[in-house]
Amino acid sequence: MISLLHKTRTAQLLALSFFFVSCLLVSSCKQQKQAEPEQPPKYAHPKITIGLIPEVDVFTQKKRYQPLVKYLSKELDITIELKVLSRYGNIIDNFKQLDLDAAFFGSFTGAMAIITLGVEPLARPQYTDGTSTYYGMVFVKKGSAIKTAQDMHRKRVVFVDRATTAGYLLPVSYFNSLGIEDYSVWFEEYYFSGTHEDAINDVLNGIADIGAAKNTVFYKMAATNKRVAEELEILATSPHVPANGLSVRSDLPGRLKQGLKNKLLMAHQSEEGREALKTLHIEKFIETTRADYQTVLDYAASIGINFNTYNYINN
Repeated sequence: MISLLHKTRTAQLLALSFFFVSCLLVSSCKQQKQAEPEQPPKYAHPKITIGLIPEVDVFTQKKRYQPLVKYLSKELDITIELKVLSRYGNIIDNFKQLDLDAAFFGSFTGAMAIITLGVEPLARPQYTDGTSTYYGMVFVKKGSAIKTAQDMHRKRVVFVDRATTAGYLLPVSYFNSLGIEDYSVWFEEYYFSGTHEDAINDVLNGIADIGAAKNTVFYKMAATNKRVAEELEILATSPHVPANGLSVRSDLPGRLKQGLKNKLLMAHQSEEGREALKTLHIEKFIETTRADYQTVLDYAASIGINFNTYNYINN
């Protein structure tokens, strides 16, 4: 009888011990579960800022890129802020000061950013006509009889910006080929319009005698204003250079960098992506590397420009 009672008590103690151990284990598991960190976001860098050069006026430029930014933001599940710079060179000056993560650089600013900022090109647009490059044009009013260096003497010249291929490198190279070594003393006046549109309009409206701009803007304007094609004459063109492509800072997280590149390259494969490309008149984006900017580097070197020491302030 005593033995049976002892066994019963032993069993009860074992059951009670098991109960307490189980409670301790459950409590420990709960505490461990509560202590687990939250899952990280899809990207460790959930917001980025992209800079834009003022190819056209600031408001139009931002409006053009907004659908693409909306598309990329949704696809990558990140926030993207656009900052349109007031002039071309500002994108170099302010890349670090404004804490930009990336920018759609022009060919000149893209080449300069590669050399001076170490940015990495990702992709550039291929337009609906199949091209992924552009070129510069020097133009005058038809009937102006401006052909030679002597014809240009004491005339008025409008550049776009000292940090542009089409709006500065081309005309300076062209003037040099005509024997004009120092345009600042050869012409009556020279100035910088800030945008390709304004340079075209200034020659069209007689404010300047000679101008330079990129062909994509020239022909886009000609499509809506017949005076552009009818009243302006092209004197020279530049080599083809990369269209305005996206480059990112070298230390941008690799996963985000690759995500941006992939989404740009695949944008044309979805209806939503194609809609985002429409306002930019883009068919698709194509992969772009540092090597694509060699033409700009060579062109700049041909007129004595060293990107490491170049003063691109308009004066």
